[in-house]
Amino acid sequence: MRRTASSSWMSYLLILGGAFLLYLGARDLLGSRIGQEDAAQAFAAAPSAVPSETVRAPVSHALSTGETLAKLVIPRLDAQLYVVEGDGTRELRRGPGHMTGTALPGETGNCVIAGHRDTHFRILKDIRAGDDVFLQTHDGVYIYRVERTSVVSPDNTASLQPTRDARLNLITCYPFYYVGSAPKRFVVEAKLTGTTPPAS
Repeated sequence: MRRTASSSWMSYLLILGGAFLLYLGARDLLGSRIGQEDAAQAFAAAPSAVPSETVRAPVSHALSTGETLAKLVIPRLDAQLYVVEGDGTRELRRGPGHMTGTALPGETGNCVIAGHRDTHFRILKDIRAGDDVFLQTHDGVYIYRVERTSVVSPDNTASLQPTRDARLNLITCYPFYYVGSAPKRFVVEAKLTGTTPPAS
């Protein structure tokens, strides 16, 4: 009888634990979708640049944490995400976060964007060298081409260092399907190859 009672309690605990994990996953997934909808609306509502035949220089201004900075598009993966300023917990729930203090899209220097592997940046598992990454702001569209991907340890900060040319580093945790706190980082390194004017 004791064994039966103990087994029943253990079964209930396992069921409750599984339900709790499902709840956390659903909450994160729903939160990421709602966050992207909010970021998209904020991006659409922001003042647009005056249409021009040339791309304006990126406008450097004090960005508010959580402000929608750009639309990130990876055509081959049919992916479209909205990037927010900041890489704190709250910002990364809304979308990929631009690391404050790094270059803005289109600027000379290293533009660093981080995102969660189990929500917004899950798409990076399929990215490869040669893919184009578009960062659309209200100053124009900046086109980066992926040069390489790599898996590094968390203490490897090479992808965060300043650069002399216009670079983009997309960072997420790795492995993509790891349960718990992932032990590695997946880095996508790209170089600015072109620009297009802002849409009218």
